[in-house]
Amino acid sequence: MEIRVLRYFLEVARQGSMTKAAQLLHVTQPTLSKQIKELEDELGKKLFTRGSTSVSLTDEGMLLRKRAEDILEMVDKTADEFTALGQITGGEVDIGCAESHNIKYLARAIKSLKKDYPLFHYHIVSGATEQVTEKLDNGIYDFAVIVEPPNLSKYNYIGFSETDVWGLCMRKDSPLAEKEFICVDDLYGLELICSKQAIRGDIPRWCGQKADSLKLSGTANLAYNGSVFVKEGLGYMLTFDKLIDTSQESGLCFRPLYPKLETKMYLIWRKYQVFSPIAELLLAEIKKLLQQ
Repeated sequence: MEIRVLRYFLEVARQGSMTKAAQLLHVTQPTLSKQIKELEDELGKKLFTRGSTSVSLTDEGMLLRKRAEDILEMVDKTADEFTALGQITGGEVDIGCAESHNIKYLARAIKSLKKDYPLFHYHIVSGATEQVTEKLDNGIYDFAVIVEPPNLSKYNYIGFSETDVWGLCMRKDSPLAEKEFICVDDLYGLELICSKQAIRGDIPRWCGQKADSLKLSGTANLAYNGSVFVKEGLGYMLTFDKLIDTSQESGLCFRPLYPKLETKMYLIWRKYQVFSPIAELLLAEIKKLLQQ
């Protein structure tokens, strides 16, 4: 498969029309149709269902779209890295991040680096460990920040000194808002919102087999979105401290769990990874900051 043809394929998929895609790609429609047909012949699968004025992806086409997006993102990233080799005034770094107030250390390292390299650009994408490590493994991210122990056979890492403290986010008019701490017995019967990752690991680590008796109403991997659901009366959210707005106007409050439940955060990168110059500088800056 040629990179150029994959770009053609993606544009047709996005536009849902050979005609529109051909106009945007500055090629003739017969040329574009021929390229797509040759791609289908090469793969031995039909990628589009063709209508009179539009096209739609087949199941095989949807699979190729996901793969093509990852491949082209990696190709573009590689091209940017080689461009940056000759100009250490800046560059691009992609980081997949768990939600945590400890991201402040990453922000401080980036701020420090930008003083000397003003053309440095960073791209932060939030997600659970499984989501961000997949992109890291595929070379799309330079680093990932996760909140569970890293796989030491695959990654190098730096541990953050501070931990994240778990608790319950609730409306201020909830009876539980009167409590100083929240015990597992307080959670029985409540409509709970939590991340899938925490339900699998953190919550059972805190209350053992009692976790099976908790009522999980829904999942959310971003604390802000979950807090909106809490505010609208959909339940209570188990989350980290310092992620949600608990100001007087918010209508929400946070109470820590008891016994105390903490989670450690790690910056990870692939073993034997070759960094771009700016990514190497950022890693050095983070190490220096965390060792102070």
